[in-house]
Amino acid sequence: MAPIRLGMVGGGNDAFIGGVHRIASRIDGRFQLVAGALSSTPEKSKASGAALGLAADRCYGDFVEMAQREARLKNGVEAVAIVTPNHVHYAAAREFLKRGIHVICDKPLTSTLADAKKLVAAAEKSDALFVLTHNYTGYPMVRQARAMVAEGALGKLRVVQVEYPQDWLTDAVEQTGAKQAEWRTDPARSGAGGCVGDIGTHAYNLAGFVTGLTLDSLAADLTSFVEGRRLDDNVHVMLRYKGGAKGMLWSSQVAPGNENALRLRVYGDKGGLEWSQEDPNYLWFTPHGEPKRLLTRNGAGAIAANQTASRIPPGHPEGYLEGFANIYNEAADLIVAARDGGRPEHLLPTVQDGLAGVVFIDACVRSSNRNAAWVSV
Repeated sequence: MAPIRLGMVGGGNDAFIGGVHRIASRIDGRFQLVAGALSSTPEKSKASGAALGLAADRCYGDFVEMAQREARLKNGVEAVAIVTPNHVHYAAAREFLKRGIHVICDKPLTSTLADAKKLVAAAEKSDALFVLTHNYTGYPMVRQARAMVAEGALGKLRVVQVEYPQDWLTDAVEQTGAKQAEWRTDPARSGAGGCVGDIGTHAYNLAGFVTGLTLDSLAADLTSFVEGRRLDDNVHVMLRYKGGAKGMLWSSQVAPGNENALRLRVYGDKGGLEWSQEDPNYLWFTPHGEPKRLLTRNGAGAIAANQTASRIPPGHPEGYLEGFANIYNEAADLIVAARDGGRPEHLLPTVQDGLAGVVFIDACVRSSNRNAAWVSV
């Protein structure tokens, strides 16, 4: 079967996440990048497209022009990856959705709650698919943890601990011209949340994906430690889930010594699980009253949900790019099924998961503005 024709909005030469999406889309040979509006100016966009080997007439000055022309072409894009700063997500996604072009969008869904609600409406009105790239849900051992929780291996859940510390914003690097730091600390482009939107949403989504719990209320303390920084760079959140489970979330981008230390711990009345993104091929499982067990990606105890997300033999590490590629591979399955009108069940993050993430950001900001008061979600 011919690769799915993919377009990209954003993700030009100096954009880290654009490169990640391109690699992830190619790992299983399911997509081919054929068009793009890769930067905020026509000149940069065309230069980035030329560097990637795109045809000159498929390098667009903006996403509106791209959506309009590609929708008319016989060999136009079937799907588009949106990898821009947050404030562009809604407008770009809307243009492609209304033309029936599938959308694969970076998180958070949008920069404002109002735009998130409008994007949900646009996605539900469209015949096209919408996939949100909460890529950590693609890791094999995360899939295993989710399945173990669902089958009752931990019993009734009581405690959820999730954290995502980094250290790359410990200094005011946004004042040195660092592009990735500039937009993430700018409320106009990032939205009302800084760290909480950038990586706090990943932590929140991971906890919900594995546990299946629904958040009821939260109390959040958002802090900007770096002088002059306009958005939070450290977040502490207490969580109350429906059904009685309690949780704590910490995300920080000013924690020296932490590179990408996403970690989840879940405890129930029958046992506990621990997973770390920096050591992703292992899952610690402790049945209550028994010795701690180390579960490996391909070892004894590996289950089907894990194996379908794993590509290589035991002992060979799989990680960030492969987990991201699982999102693209499963999106390809949905796109192929949609050609015949099918909508199979899947584990991919949807526009509703995106809305939940923006609701989470909004609630954290509201709570913090009220001196960490409890607010319902």
